Amino acid sequence: MKKNIFYSILILAISCSAGCKKSGFLQDGEFSGGNDITQAQLWANPDYARNFLNNVYASLSDRYDLDDGALLASASDEAVNSNQNSSVNILNNGTWSPVKTFDDVYFAMYSGIRKANMFLENIDGAVIVPADETFPLNNAANQGMEPQIARLKGQAYFLRAFFQFELLKRYGSFAIVTRTLTVTDDLDLPRNSFDDCVKQISADCEEAILRLPLSPTEWNTPLRGRATQTAAMALKARLLLYAASPQYNPGGDVAKWQAAADAAKRIIDTGKHGIYTSYPNIWLWNNGAFNNETIFATATLNTNTIEQNNAPVSYDAANGRTNPTQELVDAFEMKTTGRMISDAASGYSATAPYTNRDPRLNFAIMYNGSTFKSKPVETFVGGKDGLGLNVNATKTGYYMRKYLSESASWAGNSATVRRPWIFFRYAEVLLNYAEALNEAQGTGALTQILTSLNAIRARTGVAMPALQTTNPAANGYVAPTKEELRKRIRNERRVELCFEEQRFYDVRRWKEGEITFNKAVTGMRITQVSPGTFTYAPFTVENRVFTAKNYLYPISQNELNKAPKLGQNPGY
Repeated sequence: MKKNIFYSILILAISCSAGCKKSGFLQDGEFSGGNDITQAQLWANPDYARNFLNNVYASLSDRYDLDDGALLASASDEAVNSNQNSSVNILNNGTWSPVKTFDDVYFAMYSGIRKANMFLENIDGAVIVPADETFPLNNAANQGMEPQIARLKGQAYFLRAFFQFELLKRYGSFAIVTRTLTVTDDLDLPRNSFDDCVKQISADCEEAILRLPLSPTEWNTPLRGRATQTAAMALKARLLLYAASPQYNPGGDVAKWQAAADAAKRIIDTGKHGIYTSYPNIWLWNNGAFNNETIFATATLNTNTIEQNNAPVSYDAANGRTNPTQELVDAFEMKTTGRMISDAASGYSATAPYTNRDPRLNFAIMYNGSTFKSKPVETFVGGKDGLGLNVNATKTGYYMRKYLSESASWAGNSATVRRPWIFFRYAEVLLNYAEALNEAQGTGALTQILTSLNAIRARTGVAMPALQTTNPAANGYVAPTKEELRKRIRNERRVELCFEEQRFYDVRRWKEGEITFNKAVTGMRITQVSPGTFTYAPFTVENRVFTAKNYLYPISQNELNKAPKLGQNPGY
């Protein structure tokens, strides 16, 4: 009864405040007083704090559809979007600007930061009902008020750090705000330095680590999508990797690379995560829980729009949006030799280009002759999924397979599949560690570097030849130099993490955008000579533009109009 009365008052307060300028609820849910109910009364309700924190989590969103099915991969050399009018193309054609933005999360991330600040300011005085949140269940120590409050705070610190990093990686820096601002505060704040932002995010990660369960398995099963120590560690490891990279570390300070390596090793040493046995199923919600490779992800939604947006066009009129490039296809090695296809000794045949390739090629990309939903994919000219067939048909000769479930359907009796967007997974941690360690120590850490890479390559169903730790040049895998290791690490990263929004930022933090993204992307035109016999001809799909300003996002003109002290990023 008390609960029902409370929500009746809450609804009434919202209704009464609708016409008030100085009282009522702010846009993010804060109650500013008046109408016979106070902020303190709201936080005194035993359900309010947990529900408020859930609302902070709601600022997280999956990345499967940024505009008409577009993935950020189509703004890199990984893919082309089949909808030539998609807004994602402004990142490729030189028209990206403060008045023509894409993936502008500025407002959404500050909204999340504000909610996290509000939560941290009020939780100590809040009333909560202890719950059985962690293992072991029915443990009085875990249900006490102090550990309950600590876990709630830890989640808020992690989420604030996450939102801050999302701003940092796009805009290069942000205005640090660690308290709830009101309409009476000066909201025209300048951005802090990059280094100050890194320190702030790192500090929030450490505050989270002090308070959270170690990994998802320490949470009670229904709560295993919540923040953990390893999630905060993974965020800090990625943050420090960015801070050590040439974009932000032009002097090549080795200490920054070592700090990034140490941050990644911290997760490895917990022993709480590993490489999941099935690459295609990493993104599926299995038996009510994430797999052990998943460190942090969004809530899982039942959906079939991922398939409807990206499956080949002959499959119930799907939209075929994400079309992998030939550049990405060429990055996948040969299975038997473990060599790049550009290596004369690799065993690659231009007349059978998809034969005997790294199995991850088939897991990530549909090419001519692939099978999807027990039907062959035909990307040859004139095929049912082929080039030029209709406005949505592939522009490159390929379709994306990663993330797609064969159990989903969207015509007639539709069927949805439950999937999250994974923000952090263990394979990335191993790749972060290998990269940072190589930059810090080079071949002095060869064994540790290759052990990390080979753990990924040895995944069940992938089983690529191990990169060798002895006499590597003679085996043709890697030369015993820091530079050759760097090439192999970067290529392993490109293949393993394709379409996961890593490549878009990796090329930027490596400061190679003008070389890698400022040129044409290509596809493969396949012609059927006779049934089962084809010819293959690479062709230019579209020319791309990348200039120095494109390393960072532009600050939206709308935001600059409200807060001129933010300052615009160079070149915009």
